[in-house]
Amino acid sequence: MHHSERALMSGADIIVDFLIRQKVPYLFGLCGHGNVGFLDAAFKAQNRIRTISVHHEQTAGHMADAYFKVRNEPVATFTSCGPGSANLVMALAAAMMDSSAFFAITGNVPTSQFNRQPFQETGRYYQGDFPSVIRPYVKRSYQPTRVDMVPLAVRQGWELMLSGRPGPVNLDVPLNVFVEEAEVAPAQAVTRAINGAPGNPQALTTALEMLLAAERPVIIAGQGVLLAQAAPELQAFAERTGIPVVTSPNGKGSITDRHALAFGSTGRNGSYAANEATKNADVILALGFTFDDRATSAWLDGYTLSIPPSRLIQIDIDPAELGRNYPAELPILGCARASLAFLNDILRDQIDTVSTGREDWLNRLRHGREVWQKYQGGLATSDQMPLRPERLMRALSRALPDNAIIASDVGVHHNWIIQLFDTLRPRHLIHSWGFAAMGFATSGILGAKLAAPDRPCVAVVGDGSFLMTPHALATAVEYDIPVVWVVWNNQGYCSIRDIQHGMFAGRELATSFQNDGSRAPYSPDFAQLARSFGVASHTVTHAGEVEDVIATAIAANRPYLVEVPVAREIRPIGTGSWDLPPLPPPEPNFLKALAAAGLSL
Repeated sequence: MHHSERALMSGADIIVDFLIRQKVPYLFGLCGHGNVGFLDAAFKAQNRIRTISVHHEQTAGHMADAYFKVRNEPVATFTSCGPGSANLVMALAAAMMDSSAFFAITGNVPTSQFNRQPFQETGRYYQGDFPSVIRPYVKRSYQPTRVDMVPLAVRQGWELMLSGRPGPVNLDVPLNVFVEEAEVAPAQAVTRAINGAPGNPQALTTALEMLLAAERPVIIAGQGVLLAQAAPELQAFAERTGIPVVTSPNGKGSITDRHALAFGSTGRNGSYAANEATKNADVILALGFTFDDRATSAWLDGYTLSIPPSRLIQIDIDPAELGRNYPAELPILGCARASLAFLNDILRDQIDTVSTGREDWLNRLRHGREVWQKYQGGLATSDQMPLRPERLMRALSRALPDNAIIASDVGVHHNWIIQLFDTLRPRHLIHSWGFAAMGFATSGILGAKLAAPDRPCVAVVGDGSFLMTPHALATAVEYDIPVVWVVWNNQGYCSIRDIQHGMFAGRELATSFQNDGSRAPYSPDFAQLARSFGVASHTVTHAGEVEDVIATAIAANRPYLVEVPVAREIRPIGTGSWDLPPLPPPEPNFLKALAAAGLSL
């Protein structure tokens, strides 16, 4: 059918037809009376788009978020009115805060019942008001109330979702609009170039001059480098100029952590050399980096950054980010990939002018990196049980094939992964950074595997976060999605327990899992729980078996859960800080720990 020809179509058929023409392979969601008309259209299109049903709407959203992170291509979710779509809010927020795109189709009550307070209508003072529930967590919400409004809404929503800085978009559809038919021209397919144009050429030329003249330059790669798919351009630029690269935690993978010019992530749980590089730099080039609190030591001067005196060149596709948290001497609105390509073109023409006068600077950072690796490596040899976190991190690094995708859930294990996991390529690691939604990896790993069926997909999840969405195991079994969950069991919400111990003199409440009377640590039997779902499982009982167990789980090529008891009193080393005013910020303790280990810088 030619896109300008009119045809009699239901609202649901218009939406499903459009998604198929956008080459969307999956619909993730959960049924409800509000979306039965949509499900009927999906039923008719089963051979062209696959529907995956979950056991909680949050899981569908996390799967869609992870799918986009792995493939840079969006899928759609479907949820029903009232509680069904309210359950999606967590995942929408997580995607919005991480600039991750998915198309959220929510059902609503029939328009003829608006304002009568029928079953599950949202809003006592305004009709069918689900869009107000999610306003902060989507780029925009569209609510077509007639079938002839649907083609424009789906096209505009799709374009907005992927333009500039990506993010989730909502299409809120009353039940009758899914079912009724109208003579419409179907929504036109949208084709778009990913990202866009380089920044202002004059500003980029000035930026290059500043960087080449600098004595202690550094590049901070944020998640914008991953979104722009600019990793090859970044590596070429760093190698041509000899400028060291650090990443924000959310930009991990922008450059391989094993590159000679890569010095790790910044912030409280970053590496020592990364924070040394950023706080001592004279010129900083920030690429697609939001300067969020966890990546900057909460903007405390001198812990991760000192801007000024450091001079900041900031390239971002979102004008709202330029100069938001730090004054930029040279703010440049543009795509990270196109801007780096422009800089690389200039460098290609300047055969011999690239400065090499920064060996002192690089040597200082290399030394910091070596001492850091030596310190951490010493701890990773311990065979104590429950395991030292460093030992489990080493096991993951050794057992995971280089092509694997690792998803981290939210909790203290996430800090360890940021600090110690070698990320070798873009989206080797996926996580929920800005909103830090517990359940992201437990559920999202399913979406990651559907996005990359040829790669092993392993979720590292705390016992706390795993218990938020354990029903993801059922979905994995039902649809034969072979993923591995490594449950990092430290019997509590230990990242918050650590705050109680560090800032409230150990007055601990509601952060450990324990039996009420005896105060004995409590844990479900995760391996047995997995088996009851039909998931293969194993509980690690001694340190020497960890690598083999993880490797076995991956090789099994079926849903598999590995439970690992991890020591709860060993905390990640602090190389930066974090601030929760008015509580006093924790001081970095790496140098003290070094001395205690008999090492020095």
